[in-house]
This record gives sequence, C-alpha cells and structure tokens, in this order.
Amino acid sequence: MLLYSLEETAWMAIAAIMLDWIVGDPRWPTHPVIYIGRFISRLEKWLRRGEAPGSASPRRVRLAGVALTMLTVAAAFSVMLGIVLACRWVHPWLGYAANTWFISTTLAVKGLKDAAMQVYRPLVEGNMPDARKFVGYIVGRDTTRLEEPEIVRATVETVAENTVDAFVSPIVFALLGGAPLAMLYRAANTLDSMVGYKNEKYLYFGWASARFDDVLNYVPARLTGLMIILVSLFGRGLSAARAAKSIAAFASLHPSPNSGIPESAVAGAIGIELGGLNRYGDIVSDRARMGWPLREKTRLDIVLTTRICYGVSYVAAGGLLCAIIAMHG
Repeated sequence: MLLYSLEETAWMAIAAIMLDWIVGDPRWPTHPVIYIGRFISRLEKWLRRGEAPGSASPRRVRLAGVALTMLTVAAAFSVMLGIVLACRWVHPWLGYAANTWFISTTLAVKGLKDAAMQVYRPLVEGNMPDARKFVGYIVGRDTTRLEEPEIVRATVETVAENTVDAFVSPIVFALLGGAPLAMLYRAANTLDSMVGYKNEKYLYFGWASARFDDVLNYVPARLTGLMIILVSLFGRGLSAARAAKSIAAFASLHPSPNSGIPESAVAGAIGIELGGLNRYGDIVSDRARMGWPLREKTRLDIVLTTRICYGVSYVAAGGLLCAIIAMHG
C-alpha cells in the first residue's frame, strides 16, 4: 500500500534521514519503540500466563511466540497507518510531517554514533571502568573484564551490525510503505532484541520473532554490504577491495544469516579481525573470526566505524536525491 507517490516518499525519506542526523532519538515525545517494548512485555505476560517452567509443550510455546510476533507487527502497522491517515485528513502537509517524523524515529544513525562515542571517550581518558560500563549498555556479553582491544571489538561489531537494523532496513521499508511499514520493521526488530534469544526461556517462544527479523533484514543486509564497499572507495584509511573480499570469505561463518555481512565488510575495510571469545555469564562462546588481523585494534577503529555508518547514510540520501532528479529526466 503506497500512501504517497514514489517521489513524495523519497523526499520524505531524505528529510527523515536529515532529521535523524540532527535530532537523533527524541527524548520528547516518548519514542515509539518504548511503547512497542511495553506492548511486547504485556502481551508476553498474557500469552504465557499460567505457564510453569518446563510445563508447556514446545509446540504450544512456539505457537504463542508466533501470536506475539503477528499481533505486535500488526498493531504497530495499524496504529501508525491510522495516525498518518488522520493527519493527512486534517491537512496534506500535516500528513507529510507525520510520515516524515515517524520515519525518522525508526532511524538511529546519530544514536549509534552517540553510544559508540560514549565508549570511546573513556578509552581516550584511560577510564577503563566507565568504558566497560558503557560498552555493557550496547552488547549482551559480559564486559566487566574486557581490556581495550576487546572493548573496541565489541563496539565495532555492534555499530557494524546495527547499520542494517538502525538505518538501511527501516529506510528500505519506509520507501516501500512509508512510516507504517517502517514502524512494522522497527516492531519486528524490537521483538528480536527482546525475545529472540536461544536460551531456555526464549528458545521456542522467540523463534518466530527471530526468524521474522532474519527475513526482513535479508535484502537490506546485502545492500548494506554493497554500500560499505562503496563508502570504502572514498574513505581515508579504508579498503573497498578488502571489504568485498572479507564479505566473500567470512560473512557465511557468522551464526546470523545477515549480521556477518556488515561485520565482515567493516572488518575488511578497516583492516582488523572481529569475532573471537565472548562471555555470557558462565558460558563462553567462540564467535567466528572475520577479517584479517593486519594490525592491533585501537580506539580509533570506533571512530572509523561510525564514519562508515554515517557514510552509508550519505550514500542512501544521495542515491535517493539522484533518483528524484532522474524521475524528472
């Protein structure tokens, strides 16, 4: 369903990207993802009411997880569609403004940079306790004993992976269906971040959410890989050829069908090795290595990775502008 013409949608997507560059995640009004998270939490409690640990059959739990996924994305899409249509009914320009604003709330390029810089600054100051604390805000692994190279690795991996989730995927879905479809994607991604774990609690319940997120990110992840290669052609200290070779050599080794593409591309582009041992409580996971250890990881790799993320957003905005110009022949 197209709420607006392709040209109108492209202009609004460009405006949304620029809003994200300037404003980032809004503190007021409350971010839509917070409401989505609350909805997921309440719906999970309702769907799993009366479920004692280990008592429900895997099939029943998996069906409940499917219901959670379907109800959450349907609610996000429907509410957003209603808001945009209501605003458009009041006045066409109010519809444009609402669509643009809500698309911008599904993007988080500035938010990614801010989170990464929150880790980078303590490293520059030699404040390892704060660096460990702040990197712990953006990764799920145990960060209490990490030294600088591993803090850098965790931050680079997170920014690389989230270039897909926090920018390319929502922009792709916004172009296909405006703010309603972009918010549907954001709801699916929030579901994956809340219940898409392979642990005892969510192995079956989070299965549908994790798989749906994989499907939605499949094409955007591959577009992101191509854009990282393009950015690396012009970025100082980056190698486009190495980024392309790294994707071909390492992306398929990642346990996710999508995350390995941006992570391997960034590793190759900046010339470091990502992956390795991650600790989750008492569990140690050996994540596949990506890229080549051409040099030691340094705090400046965090800066390089955020530049790549911003570069991808510049490529997207520039590509949309060129598409608009081409429409007018």
